[in-house]
Amino acid sequence: MPFLFSFLASFFVGLSLFPVLIKVFEKYDVSDSPGRRKIHKVSTPSMGGIGFIVSSFVALSIWAWQFPIPDIRYLLGGIAVMFFVGLRDDMVELRASRKIIGQLLSVFLVVIIGDMRIRDLQGFLGIHEIPILVSYGFSAFVLLALTNAFNLIDGLDGIAATIGSITLAILGGWFYFQGIESLAVLSLTLLGGVLAFMIYNWHPAKIFMGDTGSLTLGFSIGSLIIAFMEYNSALPKGALLKLEPTFSAGIVLMIYPLFDMARVFTRRISQGRHPMTADKGHVHHFLMRMGLKHDQVALLLGFLQITLIFTVFILGDYSDNLVLPILTVIVLFLGYLLEKMTLKFVRRKVRRSPKIMETSSINSGQRIKIKLGKQSVESGSMNLN
Repeated sequence: MPFLFSFLASFFVGLSLFPVLIKVFEKYDVSDSPGRRKIHKVSTPSMGGIGFIVSSFVALSIWAWQFPIPDIRYLLGGIAVMFFVGLRDDMVELRASRKIIGQLLSVFLVVIIGDMRIRDLQGFLGIHEIPILVSYGFSAFVLLALTNAFNLIDGLDGIAATIGSITLAILGGWFYFQGIESLAVLSLTLLGGVLAFMIYNWHPAKIFMGDTGSLTLGFSIGSLIIAFMEYNSALPKGALLKLEPTFSAGIVLMIYPLFDMARVFTRRISQGRHPMTADKGHVHHFLMRMGLKHDQVALLLGFLQITLIFTVFILGDYSDNLVLPILTVIVLFLGYLLEKMTLKFVRRKVRRSPKIMETSSINSGQRIKIKLGKQSVESGSMNLN
């Protein structure tokens, strides 16, 4: 029951807090203005991550004391640091170098100090236990990739909250059934705050997540995924919800953000641009060009995320060497299908649109009457240029 109470406390605190934040942000003009690559049409309050992070920490302070929270004290510290990095970036934009330094501090707390890292690839590509230095480096890279991949998908009403809620719900349920109480209560408490935020972020959004929310939530989910991979690999064979394809299971929990990041980075580099250049090449932009609305895009991508997750769970008795190639082929095929369908839709739309220089022909027998009013020209200087 304390798990449920912590979830509900986070949800209802967030539900009460967001209207206040929206009013305050509107009063002091803390908003995200439309323009350039922005999809929204009006200025909308940003930094909504303040709401669900504050509500989550309030709920944890009330209900989490009876769980072994000291086990995750460094994770909570890393989340707090990432929160302030995102907050600082939303208030006064940080240079990329300073932003990555702040992210590395959070990663250092979790991976090095907290020792939450990937130790074993369970035979994937013939690799089992990883040397400790390689483990630290690889885990840090994975956590940074997951954090920033999640940050990149926050470009549409409800999409980041939808993907985050699905992943947190699955992780929270899995940790609960495995008896890993500290991580279960953290996952479910975050879920409560994000669901409260989603009510105000659903299209048309009254508030955006901002880097305060997307970086912090992405980092939290990334850390929980690394913990999930380690606990899952340590389970004995045949245990409840034990997944043999540990690496694939970790990837699929963030499959959409990772695919979207890999896709846009590949496109930008192939076009000779910097991978961090902002554009409208994300998956959700393509779906919008096909005529889908914000909420339809969020629901479609959420449905695909759930479908792929359960596909990996169904293949849970097989190794990564089989499951990961299957998952990769499915995702690449869906991406290929998306681009072909979007291109076909846009071409059809262009064909049906009236041509800009198109003029209607005039029948030879049609008379055109032109009436000129009387005008007088006064003497004066005249510019003949």
